[in-house]
Amino acid sequence: QVRLVESGGGMAQPGGSLRLTCTASGRYAMGWYRQTAGKDREFVASITYKGANRYHGSSVRGRFLISRDTGTTAYLQMNNLRVDDTATYFCAADVANHRSFEPDTWGQGVQVIVSS
Repeated sequence: QVRLVESGGGMAQPGGSLRLTCTASGRYAMGWYRQTAGKDREFVASITYKGANRYHGSSVRGRFLISRDTGTTAYLQMNNLRVDDTATYFCAADVANHRSFEPDTWGQGVQVIVSS
């Protein structure tokens, strides 16, 4: 069974930074989504299996950066945080290796709170 383990959530002030980490039990295309109460889950970023291509949602582009190591860990560097970045962030993996990123496995989620 594939497992995703996230870490790095917490609190930051507006304009601050946080980094999220997700370690998978295998090597897959990976990504991040976020969700707040009463809203649909929102795509944040994804990165391909070998890290050659990465994609970011329009609300975070230029502020967040997804990356990965050569193994099974992906990172989400979040800079210039805003209050509306407050959400639960979920790591996701595309274990079935779809042509485009289609997450089929999820982590437990980490809380990010941006507040002054």
